[in-house]
Amino acid sequence: MIIERIFISPERGLAQIECEYITAQSGMGLLGDRNFGKNTHPGQNITLVEAEEIELFCALNSRPSDLSLTRRNLVTRGVRLNDLVNVEFTVGTVKLRGIELCEPCSLLGNSLSSESLAPAAVIKHWVHRGGLLADVLSNGEVVRGDRIETDA
Repeated sequence: MIIERIFISPERGLAQIECEYITAQSGMGLLGDRNFGKNTHPGQNITLVEAEEIELFCALNSRPSDLSLTRRNLVTRGVRLNDLVNVEFTVGTVKLRGIELCEPCSLLGNSLSSESLAPAAVIKHWVHRGGLLADVLSNGEVVRGDRIETDA
């Protein structure tokens, strides 16, 4: 259960920046990310998605594998993120709490659609596979390759 990739996006719609490590601040999110300091709703601090789900989507749709395509902050490997809703867990030196599933929206549907794949089909595929919204509970750093640890 590791962090495979780390991404931030300084502004909505801009290309994501891949990072080797990122600084998290309690209740604020990821330093440099467009959602840093926003608290409109719980789970806005950080998003996670499973590399395996991205790879499956790409394989099923004859696309090259691109772990940034869902625009989530942390891409994990070897952990079922759906099991971390309402669970506290640690990534690197950062304590997180899973808030809710990051269900697909029309933005994801439109961005991943193609001539042969309608936005509605994209959304249908990603239901319950789109990752996890989480809150940052402690200050610290997440480094690519860090383990994901739960108390359970």
